[in-house]
Amino acid sequence: MDVQSLLEGVGPWALAVIAVFVFIESGLLFPFLPGDSLLVTAGLTHQALGLSVPLIAAVAFVAAAAGDQVGYLLGDKVGARLFKDDARILKTARLRETEAFFQKYGGRALVLGRFVPVIRTYVPLAAGSARYPYRRFLPWNLLGAFLWAVGVTVVGSLLGGVPFIANNIDVLLSVIVLLSVLPIVIDQVRKRILARRHRRASA
Repeated sequence: MDVQSLLEGVGPWALAVIAVFVFIESGLLFPFLPGDSLLVTAGLTHQALGLSVPLIAAVAFVAAAAGDQVGYLLGDKVGARLFKDDARILKTARLRETEAFFQKYGGRALVLGRFVPVIRTYVPLAAGSARYPYRRFLPWNLLGAFLWAVGVTVVGSLLGGVPFIANNIDVLLSVIVLLSVLPIVIDQVRKRILARRHRRASA
């Protein structure tokens, strides 16, 4: 998705688009929206969009925190019943991976998971499914939303002051996308190698 053209194309609705995309990716179980690149681009091009960095960061923070609240409530009320083994998006395997991630890191997963695509979407659901105490969920959620939404937006605005980066936004965004999906690719390769070794050992 060409997020720069999207934000510039919607004009005065750019802030609303940022809020909606961040909210959906954070809490409505749709992990394939360009959250990281969207915030970086908004920070990079804030002047062209006619928006201040603090305003973009504040809106993104509220949307991210609210999205995780919805994800937690869905996990608490519905949980794994939303997922199916043969589903295209809500696969049971993805939920199990996220639950393992949450069990490993506990509340910290709500912060760490913000910076990992797909995991970012399912961690609050896993927290709700695991009946993680809400009084402990809330501060971790707010901290994660702040570090991710505000941090990524501010980084984008700072990078915009570097001429090379400002003139090569497309290249930068491609690199960001690659770095974002790299942990997932590495994890999948590792699992395939382990499965292959297991089959050979069993043969």
